[in-house]
Amino acid sequence: MTAKELEHLSLALDQATRLKDLLELEFSALKTQDLAAFDNLQPLKIDILSFLSSDDLSQQVKNYSDSSENMSVHISLWDDVMTIVSECRDLHKRNEIFMLRKLESIKGALQTIQSPDPLNTVEVYDRLGKVRPNRNRGNMGKV
Repeated sequence: MTAKELEHLSLALDQATRLKDLLELEFSALKTQDLAAFDNLQPLKIDILSFLSSDDLSQQVKNYSDSSENMSVHISLWDDVMTIVSECRDLHKRNEIFMLRKLESIKGALQTIQSPDPLNTVEVYDRLGKVRPNRNRGNMGKV
């Protein structure tokens, strides 16, 4: 493996690690509702994702796999990149779920505030994130 090949794979590994760190920062910003920090992270995240999904990187990896010398080092580095990218996918899903739940709770609160109907209730989640059945809805209709 040439120094240039090693440098390119090391850069991919570095970018994948940076993406993982950014996703952790993004989650912290979401938890604290720091929208400015969240917005500032987006261009950085887009740059990293653009690099990792670039045709240039794909072509470089393909070229490495065509050469047989030092293949185990190449495969090991690429496996590390893919492991971190997989972790990033899971972190991204976690952040997405967090945002969707926040949006649903905000929508429910707005609907409650805007609705004059006393029978209209907000769905409540239990500790597992499941919607808890509303026990009072049937009793309210009988009153």
